[in-house]
Amino acid sequence: MADGPGGETLLFLTDEHLRKGIEAMFFAYRGFTADPDRILEDYGYGRAHHRAIHFIHRTPGTTVNNLLSILGVTKQSLNRVLRTLIEDELVESRVGQRDRRERHLHLTPKGEALEQALSDAQRARMRLAFRSAGPEAVAGFRTVLEAMMDPDLRRHYQSVVERGQ
Repeated sequence: MADGPGGETLLFLTDEHLRKGIEAMFFAYRGFTADPDRILEDYGYGRAHHRAIHFIHRTPGTTVNNLLSILGVTKQSLNRVLRTLIEDELVESRVGQRDRRERHLHLTPKGEALEQALSDAQRARMRLAFRSAGPEAVAGFRTVLEAMMDPDLRRHYQSVVERGQ
């Protein structure tokens, strides 16, 4: 029945199995974001704020342009999010040492505390799921996620992973 790796006749590649996979992704994403959404609601923030906080934490001192590249949002959209985070004293914007036009972003202690709460909630959910699925399933899950990434984003993701960030 199988054509070999990547063959369309493999049982798990039927339209029905793919539909179930798509639906599982939708529902898993709802679960993955549910806990942080509840925390963000107390601040009047949304998922865009969460993503900005996450990546500023992962790469302290990142520039606004780098964050734009990672998030794939418009400058106007990111500026709205950053303005709120800066006004609420969660993010600090520092002028670049070499290029004064650059703005380098850092979480404040208050921002670090929020990031910790958000990531703790997601890590707890991931830990339970990974523990339940086992190491082979976790490796397969990462392989599938990486294969779904656009090539440019996959390269960026892999460079972040290799740097241990």
